[in-house]
Amino acid sequence: MLENLSPSTLPRLLRRTVLSALAAGAVGFVIGEMINALAGLGVVIGVGLAILNLRFLDKQVAKVEVKGEQSTKAVRRQLGGNTMGRLMLMTVVAIGALFLDTALGIGIVAGLVIYQIVFVINVFSVVAKQGGM
Repeated sequence: MLENLSPSTLPRLLRRTVLSALAAGAVGFVIGEMINALAGLGVVIGVGLAILNLRFLDKQVAKVEVKGEQSTKAVRRQLGGNTMGRLMLMTVVAIGALFLDTALGIGIVAGLVIYQIVFVINVFSVVAKQGGM
């Protein structure tokens, strides 16, 4: 589905996702602050972690060199290790925060979820506009 997108679409999609996630995160922050001050902080941390993960992934993908008939398996291997490490680090941060303060940990998870929902909505809208659905 995403392989049919033009190369110029992806940077716009990622930029729009980051801006939308920041806006949704701001709303989540306000709601979280109404519930618990640390929950609002957690939402900000969660959205920030998700955006940082996207930036690191973007830099990592830019460094990947596809040579000739290099298999997709080799490309996956190049990207997989660092990606798994970042996801494990984010998981440890969220679980650690959950043990330190429940509201903070739940806020971080909520921030990560907010980012993912915004990302899926943006991808869906781009694919739908280009007639992929």
